[in-house]
This record gives sequence, structure tokens and C-alpha cells, in this order.
Amino acid sequence: MRILHCCLVNFYIDGYGYQENILPKMHKLQGHDVKIVASTETYLDNKKLGYIQAQTYTNENGISVTRLPYIKYLPFIFVKKLRIYKGLKQEIINFKPDIIFLHDTQFISIRTISKYAADNAGVRIYADGHTDFINSARNWVSKNILHKIIYRWCAQRIEPYVQKFYGTLPARVNFIHEIYRIPKSKIELLEFGADDTSFNLDTRENTRKNKRKELGVENHFVVITGGKIDYRKNIHLLINVIKNISDRQIKLIVFGTPDDKMNYLIRDMKEANNVIYLGWQNTTEIYNLLFAADLGFFPGTHSILWEQACGIGLPCVFKKWDDMQHVQLGGNCIFIEEASDVTIRNMIMYLYENKEEYNNMKTIAEQKGIPHFSYYEIAKRAIEIK
Repeated sequence: MRILHCCLVNFYIDGYGYQENILPKMHKLQGHDVKIVASTETYLDNKKLGYIQAQTYTNENGISVTRLPYIKYLPFIFVKKLRIYKGLKQEIINFKPDIIFLHDTQFISIRTISKYAADNAGVRIYADGHTDFINSARNWVSKNILHKIIYRWCAQRIEPYVQKFYGTLPARVNFIHEIYRIPKSKIELLEFGADDTSFNLDTRENTRKNKRKELGVENHFVVITGGKIDYRKNIHLLINVIKNISDRQIKLIVFGTPDDKMNYLIRDMKEANNVIYLGWQNTTEIYNLLFAADLGFFPGTHSILWEQACGIGLPCVFKKWDDMQHVQLGGNCIFIEEASDVTIRNMIMYLYENKEEYNNMKTIAEQKGIPHFSYYEIAKRAIEIK
């Protein structure tokens, strides 16, 4: 089938492990003809969001990507929120998709897709949602003007033609229903996952052994965290705890790039004897590092690393958020109610000192997490293929 992925609401970043990257990759591997239309918003220097030139090119997975420009007859400050694009209609007509997968629906140019669907009854449309009350709708204007009026209009405009709306977190399932008034019968949870084409489970023990030797942590209890390092991720709290733990058999690996406010952490990590800071890592290396670790620890807001860590069978600790306990598969992870020096330290020491409890978590994580968060299977479910 011909599948058009529309990444027109937020940034689209080549070479990353976001869902917008992995679902098209999996669909291509599964034998489909895939194309991506995306905004010009991306990461610049793997750190700051910015904009690049509108263009068409082939990405690292052999998929054609067309970056569409915004219209120019309105001020940019409005257009980037309304998301009105030039050239979308022609891209759809030229590609002739059997399936259109919308990565979020909050763009005015969605009317172009609804018109195409009305004229082409055979096309199937699926739409996911990455929006919740933690990352969006956090002030009156955003909630009541952007989401409840403009973006609700977008969702309602496409709703008659959509087979399924997917919330990528339980909280996002609720957001789609509550804010955009999509019927519950049309909404399902479609979790993020682990890119199981980027690692080999058959060689995981060799990968783990080699990476631990490379990092000098062969005999240590290794805690890992990372991703986009901002204040709300609470990684600074985890670093501070590890720095002050006297048992030098405990090591912390941190990867990713801090934002400007958290940039001071690079100096702190380099000065700490039991913290290893590795900076930005590509997708394959992230999985190698996760294999090398004993415990994933994510004391702040949600990150796709939650599902990636669970998807390779790593026991994890997460900060508890309402409607975000989908990673709990019966003992593979533990939630902390609050992120503080005391709660973080107590949890690390509890799992470090209680080997039986830790080993039980590890067994469940490997048995349940790996199949549940396989992106290869999630990609098939996303377009209702068994």
C-alpha cells in the first residue's frame, strides 16, 4: 500500500528515534510505499528548534521527504501556530495514497486532506495525538482559543474520514476526547515503542559486556537517564543524588544535550567521579547504552525513552503522572510519587541492596516489555494490519 505520513504539526527531525521517524521506517520495511510530508521545523545542531529550507530529499531510511513551506500572505508568528502550508494538495494528488497517517491534527491545512478524502472514498485515514495537559494547553489562551476553538475545528473537520484516533499516552486519549470532542469509540491508545530494527536481542549480552568494558563499569550497578535535558526532566536532581552516594559501585550514565538553563550540568557531571556524561547519541548507540545499564531512572516528565527502555527489557523507575502508567506491565517498573533527593536516593539504594527484588523486576521487564513495546508490531497495529 501507499502510505503518506503527515508530520505537519510539530518539528520533524531526521535521524532521530521519534515516532514520526520510526512508524514510516517500519511501514517501509513491511513492504509499503511510503512518503513523508513535513514542516520545515527541526532541530538545529541537535539542540535548538529552528527552520530549514523547503525541499524534497531522501532520508536515512530511503523514504522521500518533502518539507512544505508555510504560506506567506499572513505574518509568520500566526502561520506557525495555524500551520497553513503551500503545496500540500499537489503532494497528495501526485502520491495517490491508500492510507494517510496524520501525526497530530492541529493544522489548518487539514482541510486539504478532508477534501481529498471526500473525493476519494477508498483512502483510509488514521490520526494520532501527542498533546496532553502537561505539554500543552497550559495557559488560558492556549487552552481556550488554540485548542478548544482552532484545533478542535481541525479535529472535527477530519473526524468523519478518520478510521481511528490514537492517543500516544493514556492522558492523550483523554485529551482528544475532552478537548477535541472526538467520540470515545473512535479513540485508542497507541503506545510509543522501541525500534527493534536498531538492535539485536540475540547479541544483547555481548553488546552489554563490550559497552560496559568500554565505559569502565564492568562491576558496577549502572543507572541510566538522558534525552532532552531540561528542568522538568529533573535529571539535575538525579545527578545530585548520585554525586552524593558514597558507594562508588553505583554509576550514573547521562546522555543527551542540556538546554541553555541546564547547561551548567555538563560541568557538574564532568567533575563527578561516579557520573559519566556522553552528550548526544544516535539511536543505535542509545540502545547500546540501555543494554549496558542495570536501571533506567526518569524522575521527570515523559520522554520516549520511557518506552524505549521498557522495550529492551530494562527495569525502570519513573515519576508518577496521572494517566501515564501505561509502562507498568506487572512489575517491570516502579513509580515515585515525587521527585526529591530523598525519594530518588531511597529508590536507588533499595534496588541496589535488594537483589531479589531487582532480579524479579528484570525478569518481568524482559519477558513482558520486549514484545509489548515492539515498534514493528505497533506500526502494523497503527494501520490495522495483523
